[in-house]
This record gives sequence, structure tokens and C-alpha cells, in this order.
Amino acid sequence: MQTLKLELGARSYPIYIGGGLLSRSDLLASHIGGKQVMVVSNVTVAPLYLDQTLAALKEFECYTLVLPDGEQYKTLDTLNLIFDALLQKRCDRHVTLIALGGGVIGDLTGFAAATYQRGVPYIQIPTTLLAQVDSSVGGKTGVNHPLGKNMIGAFYQPRCVIADTDTLRTLPERELGAGLAEIIKYGLIRDRAFFDWLEANLDKLLARDAPTLAYAIERSCRNKAEVVAEDERESGVRALLNFGHTFGHAIETGLGYGAWLHGEAVAAGMSLAADLSHRLGWITSADLQRIVRLIARARLPVAAPAVLSVERFMELMTVDKKVQAGKLRLVLLKSIGEAVLTGDFAADKLIETLRQSGSNIPAHA
Repeated sequence: MQTLKLELGARSYPIYIGGGLLSRSDLLASHIGGKQVMVVSNVTVAPLYLDQTLAALKEFECYTLVLPDGEQYKTLDTLNLIFDALLQKRCDRHVTLIALGGGVIGDLTGFAAATYQRGVPYIQIPTTLLAQVDSSVGGKTGVNHPLGKNMIGAFYQPRCVIADTDTLRTLPERELGAGLAEIIKYGLIRDRAFFDWLEANLDKLLARDAPTLAYAIERSCRNKAEVVAEDERESGVRALLNFGHTFGHAIETGLGYGAWLHGEAVAAGMSLAADLSHRLGWITSADLQRIVRLIARARLPVAAPAVLSVERFMELMTVDKKVQAGKLRLVLLKSIGEAVLTGDFAADKLIETLRQSGSNIPAHA
């Protein structure tokens, strides 16, 4: 087991990474203050890992809630099901919520914890690669709105993150690729050496080589923890973690939540952001090709869906948390390993990127 720490003063917490952690009752118990626990999961993950988790919680008064699976259920209506269960079980303000699942379960459970009785503790147990390297770390919680993704939520940190890498054995191929998108992101925005490592080791990641996956998860979490420790509420450098996300969120909203996985939309978004960075003269053609080639090797989309018109895409992108005083700002690349948040780009270059998406993309390597 590897242990990282996200440094936030009195609200600092550990991130545990390793195999067999779901059975570690000592890890869970050390972060639970009261006797009541509610485990929130979904219909896909619960049959696989709920019993194992409950066995590690046998000394507590445990309740469970199993929700439907999918991004389309990341809504206020689903959130209310968590509140219903907490109230029906008469859970007090010392209850600890446990999110057992991927990013949707983590975001929903974290938002419920942030708001139930004005805040109760929660623990993240991410079971997808994407959740282990991104959404479970950093305290972003929330739900989607029909007009925009993640527009309703709160910053609320967990007591700990327990990333059991054994859960990745049952992960579908598409979900594995979705997680790889977020891993590639860290190399692009702040860790060029990691990007080089990913180029050399991607085949091992796709083959689910355990030590290689563990290293990629640890390095990704370390990158994110460093950024969040510096800028918890996204007033500065944390916005760089949204590389590809403004494009990606537009794709998810435009297609309907759940049509593409979040990581798939982010992958296409990163390709678009890299293309725009090249059109602005900030990265070379060779670097653009390296970026899109690695994304394609990860079996991820590298172009926007043709069903979204440029006009619709632009409309959706303006419903974004990085819009400031009506001006669209994007995370773009100065080089591989260096990203900036800027509104200083020519609108016609953005339109060119959207119109010609995919025209300079290599075939899957």
C-alpha cells in the first residue's frame, strides 16, 4: 500500500492506494467517528464489492443505498434519494457516508455529505480508474443540470480516499480508457516526464499490468494533490486540471449525459484543445501529433462528434464555470507539460478547430 497526503491544514487527509484495501477494516474504522454508516453504491458495483465493504464495517451500524448506474442519474432527483434514505434511517449528524463506486457515486455522495444536516463526514472508495486518479481526490462534489455539467455542487473534502486497485480487474474496457484520459491529462498540463513515461508504458496500462497501473495512479494522485493543496477552490492553478473539459462537457451535454463516458469526452476535448494550441502557434505540429497519437492508442476518441454543429458547440461551451464576465476562457498548452488558462485567443481559430476536428488526426497506432 502507498499512502499520499493531501495537505489542507486541519482538513488534510490520506489517499491510500493498493490491492486488497476493501478488506482493511482498520483503514475504514480510523476515519469513522460515529456508529452510523451509510454506504452508497450503484447496481453495477454493489453486486461486486458491497458485501466485502460491509464485512469490513461489521462493528458499525450500517445502512446501504444502491442507486441506478450512469451519468444520466447524476441529478437532483437522485441526490434526493440519498436524503430520503438518511432521514428514513434517522441518521444523525455523526453519520459517515461512504461512496462505493465511480465518479457519479462519488460526486453524488459527496454532495449529499456536504449538505445533509449542513455537513457530515464521508469517505471515497473509488472503483473505476477515472475516479481513482481524479474525481475522488480534491473535494469537488455535485450534480448535472440539463443546461450544463457539474453546475450545482460544493467543495467538500472527504476524510480519506481508499483506492483498491483490485477493483480494476472487473472494469470494462471503455471505463479503463476513460480513466487513461485523465491520466494522460496530468502529463500534458504539468508533468512532461510522466507524458514520456506514458508513451513508453501505455501498452502495459491497457493490459492492466498491476505495478504499472499502481504507478500511474500514484503519480496522477500526487499531481492532483499538489494542485489542490495550492488552490482548493479553483481560484487559480486548479483550473488547469480542467484541460479538455470545457470541450468535453459540451460534448456530454450536447449528446445527452451518458452517451459518451466522461473520460471519452475529455479525450476528444484534449485533442481539440491541443489542436487550438497548435493553431495559435503555441505547440509544434510534432507535439500535436504526439498528443493525439497517445490518446488514439488509448482507444479514445480524438475528434468531436459530427452531430454537434459548430454553433451548438459554441453555445454549450459558454455554459462553463470558467466563463468570466461573459468571456470564454480555455485551458490550452504552451508545450507538453505546461498549460495556461486564457481567454486570449482568436475566436476564428477556435471555430477552425471545431470545423476541422479530426482532419489532422492519425489513425490508431
